[in-house]
Amino acid sequence: MKRNLFLYLFILTLLMTLFVYSYYSKKLQFESERVEKFKTKLADTTLYFNNRLVDANYFTLRGNDNAQNYLENYSIEKLIAKIEHEIMEKNDNPEGNILVEYGKINDKKFIVNKIQVINHRWIIADFSNGDLWGEVLLQYFIEEDESITFSIVKSTLYTK
Repeated sequence: MKRNLFLYLFILTLLMTLFVYSYYSKKLQFESERVEKFKTKLADTTLYFNNRLVDANYFTLRGNDNAQNYLENYSIEKLIAKIEHEIMEKNDNPEGNILVEYGKINDKKFIVNKIQVINHRWIIADFSNGDLWGEVLLQYFIEEDESITFSIVKSTLYTK
């Protein structure tokens, strides 16, 4: 009786070991397949967003080779920084930024928040007074003395 009990326990242990081994080997294979699928999906997503970023940068001075060739005598990064600084400096005006066609509304001045230099001639800027928002398309010129002059092409103010 004791011998049969040990035999049954041995067989039961052997079967449990076999099932556990089978389970963990298939689990490892399943997990590795899942990781490979995730890596493939991650690579595809990275490629997708990289392509989207390249497309978005197409209409910027940094991504426009023709505009960079036109401005070959200038450092693009320094020029962009100078343009942004000059536009933001105009926010200090007590009446609001002079590049925004709209004066004060409800005693709140309009200031430029974001700037994107599109090419060697145009800039788009976002402005607001805290309540209202809008965008302005600017044209800029680099003068002989390397000063920059701006002119308003068109602007829009969004309603609430």
